[in-house]
Amino acid sequence: MSHTRGIASPTIRRELRRRNAIEPVIGHLKSDGLLERNHLKGAKGDAINAILCAAGHNLRLLLA
Repeated sequence: MSHTRGIASPTIRRELRRRNAIEPVIGHLKSDGLLERNHLKGAKGDAINAILCAAGHNLRLLLA
């Protein structure tokens, strides 16, 4: 949470903490979950790719 000295809103601080918790998950999806390249076309393809990556991540967690 760098550069948050002037932010007094608790909502913004909470969102920044949540983002810091999610960033490592996205990093692992990119390296281990093959999220580097999206081969599906358009905005629907982006949404489908995100859902499939999330499902794969959840399955990986269940198997572990």
